[in-house]
Amino acid sequence: MAVTMRLDKFLKVSRLIKRRTVAKEVAEKGRISVNGVVAKPGTNVKVEDELVIKFGQKTVTARIDRLEENARKEVATEMYTILKEERKDEE
Repeated sequence: MAVTMRLDKFLKVSRLIKRRTVAKEVAEKGRISVNGVVAKPGTNVKVEDELVIKFGQKTVTARIDRLEENARKEVATEMYTILKEERKDEE
């Protein structure tokens, strides 16, 4: 099991974001923070880190529970816990 992993890779392997290129773009736009700090795609993440990801109208807060180099679909959801999910409705 890895001790740290690149943010973009974690998002892809955990399937929080389906494709690494998309994870990279979202991070480059400053829409992801790790432990309250805006993160770049290459930011190293570790177990217990808290991620806040802004997808358009939705903001997801998740805690990293484990890091896997490659995870099957069934195992991927065990890599994190969703702490909060907020939706901003357009006015």
